[in-house]
Amino acid sequence: MARYDEEGRRIKAPVHAVGEDLADLSVEELQDRIAALKQEIVRTEELIKGKSGSIAAAEAFFKS
Repeated sequence: MARYDEEGRRIKAPVHAVGEDLADLSVEELQDRIAALKQEIVRTEELIKGKSGSIAAAEAFFKS
């Protein structure tokens, strides 16, 4: 069953869910899942770097 947000846009199902049973997935599906998770890790690390830089800049500004 498709899910929709408040504005009527379809909500995509996640590629993976933590703790999901993986036994029925093929090797190719497992490899695709690993690739998607690695991309998400990179995206998350980049966001952390950006936020860390913003925090450092704010701290430096208010210490002046």
